Amino acid sequence: MEQAFWRHVRGDLSSARRGAAAFLDSLPVDDDYDANRRQDWIAEWKRIGDEHYILGDLNLKKKAFDEAAEAWLYALTAFEIAGRLIEEDGLQSGDISAKVEGGIRRFESSQAQKLERVKIPCCDQTELPAYYLPAGNPDLPTSAVMCISMEHETAATLLGRLLPAVIGRSMSVLVLSHGDVSHHSRGQSETLLSACLDYLAVRPDVDANRIAIFGEGLSAALATEFAVSDRRLAAAVCDGGLWNWARILASIGWMTRTTDGVLEQGAMSARRSQIIRRLRCPVLVVAGGRGIVSVSEAIKLQADCMAECIDLELAIPRMIRSLGGEIENFVTSDDCIFGWLEQKLHT
Repeated sequence: MEQAFWRHVRGDLSSARRGAAAFLDSLPVDDDYDANRRQDWIAEWKRIGDEHYILGDLNLKKKAFDEAAEAWLYALTAFEIAGRLIEEDGLQSGDISAKVEGGIRRFESSQAQKLERVKIPCCDQTELPAYYLPAGNPDLPTSAVMCISMEHETAATLLGRLLPAVIGRSMSVLVLSHGDVSHHSRGQSETLLSACLDYLAVRPDVDANRIAIFGEGLSAALATEFAVSDRRLAAAVCDGGLWNWARILASIGWMTRTTDGVLEQGAMSARRSQIIRRLRCPVLVVAGGRGIVSVSEAIKLQADCMAECIDLELAIPRMIRSLGGEIENFVTSDDCIFGWLEQKLHT
């Protein structure tokens, strides 16, 4: 497996990301777990990232902007892999975060790809910080996606992972921190997201009729609530209301001291699809992985939606049981999500 690393760093970004996905899929199962090998792989992917940063910087000095951007993007993918291999409480996490932020600063300061830090005005005279990556031609309005990070993750962390996945897709992205949006009350969170949608809708490089929202973890629940409250959205990657559904089941179980046979199956099906019927845009529910959505409940919800001709699709990330836990193949997962968004937004 060690010899395969050099294959991962060859070719263009698309080929390199296919190699990164193949590496994740080839991780050994738990029975073959070796702590030393984990550290070797972390060190190797960090080295690959560092070398691509150097390569990108050299290309920038030559004014080879596209080549610089491609090298930096693959560096971000390499650091994301290293971060996934590190244990949650690993001491190296801070180092990876710093390297990702270094890559983002490179994009901000170069002509390779315009990346902006923006402040979105809100009704309470506060400003919401966000990253904005335009699709390209300012005179050609394109689709846009509002992306909210998982809880305990910064906007920079999510942006570092998504940049290699969205470059070249002819869609702009606005990346927000879960903490910045969710520390307000539920109604205020929706107001903040509405302000973000207003910001995108008036930009000349964005088609106001092709704006979507993408939330991960608890942000997937925020995305559902916002999609219900604001009919301007053209698509939503969210939890389909399943987080609220899980809380309803938990409350019923607590009150009745049981979780089995609480509701008749038909009533459960009707209640499960009640929220999703309030959505007027196509929905993609990402189930399993690091998210909050149960695969079994998502499959039931999808079946209910199919019966009612509701446009809901299901994505289940590829998870590899390795290194004492589960590691998501984020490369294939992100490609699936943004491929779906491209289709629904007609980019």
